[in-house]
Amino acid sequence: MRIVDLDETLKPVFCQCLEDWSDDVREAGDRRCRWVDRFTPRGLRAKLALDDAGTVGGMIQYLPIEESTVDGAGLYFIPCIWVHGHKQGRGNFQRRGMGTALLAAAEEDARALGAKGMAAWGLWLPFWMKASWYKSHGYRSVERNGIASLLFKPFTPDARPPRWFPRTAKPLVQTPGRVNVTCFVNGWCTAGAVTAERARRVAGEFGEAVVYREIDTSEHATVAEWGLGDALFVGGKQVMTGPPISPERLRKIVGKKVARL
Repeated sequence: MRIVDLDETLKPVFCQCLEDWSDDVREAGDRRCRWVDRFTPRGLRAKLALDDAGTVGGMIQYLPIEESTVDGAGLYFIPCIWVHGHKQGRGNFQRRGMGTALLAAAEEDARALGAKGMAAWGLWLPFWMKASWYKSHGYRSVERNGIASLLFKPFTPDARPPRWFPRTAKPLVQTPGRVNVTCFVNGWCTAGAVTAERARRVAGEFGEAVVYREIDTSEHATVAEWGLGDALFVGGKQVMTGPPISPERLRKIVGKKVARL
């Protein structure tokens, strides 16, 4: 196994989160690549894990927390670490130590860059991005937000824990007499990009009965303004989207709202 830095030859598969075989991921288009291009000059770092045959099996991305979706200072933040575990495409690379190796390499790099600590988020449910996995690598949970935990590993005594941006009471714009579909999308996550593309497409199917708005939360200040990163609202009510909502389900939700106009 080798851990390598992201370069232009690996960028296409990195931008598709190693799931270049997936029709769903292809729906996201170039949104994630545009985010990578935008944030690389602002400190985004990424590493990939290759097996002995040179096949990419895992990836990690991390950036200064001041450029992320959480609040903090002097830290690096990990939006995502992912070891491919599907049977499709390149196959299952989990339980080979790739995740541990990627995390160690990212922490070493962040230390060399002068970071005071590393932050990450994870789920307390036992499936993707498990908080318990980070805890087994020396992280501690500092805040909870629903099923998500914000985790922290200090490198220096003066490192301060990160925090979630609180959800603000700022109201969504609603156009009278029409159904409003509002999508918050950050760009770092393929799942969020897929949701945004599906929401835009489904909203367009209803013509003038539906207004689609997209709020770009890639900027730190915008996340602070709303307290949201990736989220979808239909008629002012939040719709759960993780994993990405199917077009059929979204069409049904929007259709019910349109029928009540």
